[in-house]
Amino acid sequence: MPNIKSAKKRVRVSEKRRLRNKAYKTFFKNRIKEVLKAIENKEPKEVVLELTRKAQAAIDKAVSKRVIHKNQGARRKARLFEKVNEYLRTLETTQE
Repeated sequence: MPNIKSAKKRVRVSEKRRLRNKAYKTFFKNRIKEVLKAIENKEPKEVVLELTRKAQAAIDKAVSKRVIHKNQGARRKARLFEKVNEYLRTLETTQE
C-alpha cells in the first residue's frame, strides 16, 4: 500500500478505470458472442444483421473510449464480418 498521497490516489483511479474498462470489454465481447450464437442457431438474416450492427457499435465505442486499440477493434470487426458474410452466402445458396 502506498504512503504518498498522490500514489494513493493513483491506486484509486487505476482501480476505477480498470473496472470501467472491464465492463466495456465484457459488453462488446458479449455482443460478439450473440452474433456467433445466432449464426450457430441459423437465425434469419435480419436478426443476424441487427446483432452484427449492435456488436459493431459496441466495438466502436470501446475503441473510442480507448479500452482497446483501434487496430484491435478493426481486427475484431473484420473477423466478425467475415463470419457473418460467410453465413449470409450460405443462406443465399440454400434459398436458390
